[in-house]
Amino acid sequence: MSIGLENTMTAVQLTTSNGQLEVIQAPIPHAGRGEIRLRVKYAGMCHTDIHFIDGELAPRMPERVILGHEVAGEVDEVGEGVAGWVNGDRVLLHPVGIVDGQTSIVGVHYDGGWAQYVVAPSERALHISPDLAYDQAAIIADAVATPWAAITETAQVRPAESVAVWGLGGLGYHAVQLLRLVGAAPVIGIDPSPAARERALRAGADIVLDPNNADFVEQLSAARPLDVAFDFVGHAAVQQQAFDAVGPRGRVVLVGIPDAPVTLNDSATMIRLQKRVLGHYGSERRHTEELVSLAAHGRLDLGESISEVLPLDQVKMGLDHLRNQVGNPIRIVLKP
Repeated sequence: MSIGLENTMTAVQLTTSNGQLEVIQAPIPHAGRGEIRLRVKYAGMCHTDIHFIDGELAPRMPERVILGHEVAGEVDEVGEGVAGWVNGDRVLLHPVGIVDGQTSIVGVHYDGGWAQYVVAPSERALHISPDLAYDQAAIIADAVATPWAAITETAQVRPAESVAVWGLGGLGYHAVQLLRLVGAAPVIGIDPSPAARERALRAGADIVLDPNNADFVEQLSAARPLDVAFDFVGHAAVQQQAFDAVGPRGRVVLVGIPDAPVTLNDSATMIRLQKRVLGHYGSERRHTEELVSLAAHGRLDLGESISEVLPLDQVKMGLDHLRNQVGNPIRIVLKP
């Protein structure tokens, strides 16, 4: 039986076996038991999506999947057994949950938000206030929640601790904002891009440094020994710089996916000075809830976070801009 156009939607689908990304017409999904359907307003584009397209797949990804794990929209269908949601509710999705004891992520293990509609378990959805714009809400659950969880959970940054952030892209930019929010001081932003450094100053960095400057190590040392260093780049040279910069009992938090095995020179110093190297990945629902509350109370302004808005059929241009840092984007979002 053929499907009429009125029953289809535009979506961006990845074939995981060959990395083929296509804008397709797909059947509009319906909310099943325990689920809600959203009419997608905005969906974020993330470097993780690029990893998937390039063949760096997550375990158990299906042969074909609609990408998009940063999603905000409006409820337009409520499934059986769902309480607390009605059509018209404003929603963002926390992308991660547990199904049958295994991690399940929207836009990874089942169809995500690079589409006109998305269906998700109702427990993944969070109410958002009319004061929080949909495009800003869409990116909270990853671009903002990941650094927030790294700061508050993994590093457990305390007020007046000295902190440096390597890499001032989407995650690092928000990390600077959030570190100021929790009272870190000084907050040091490190990036070779002058535009990224200038942006970090506007976000609240006390000091910004160019890692390619011949005097970089001396400039960083002059700021005071670091309590915490965050690597949002995922590069061996950055990891070593961060490790060398933290003082006794300092914490190095690796958030950027490494491009090679992690190796750090001078393990004796690690032991003697009790330095710690910690890995961090993603966030939990409660971190997203905290950020939604902070935004609702005027503590978090994401007004500068949206660098570009594109329709679904320009997704490949958006990916090119993200890969090549065209316009030095914080977050590019798709608007179905």
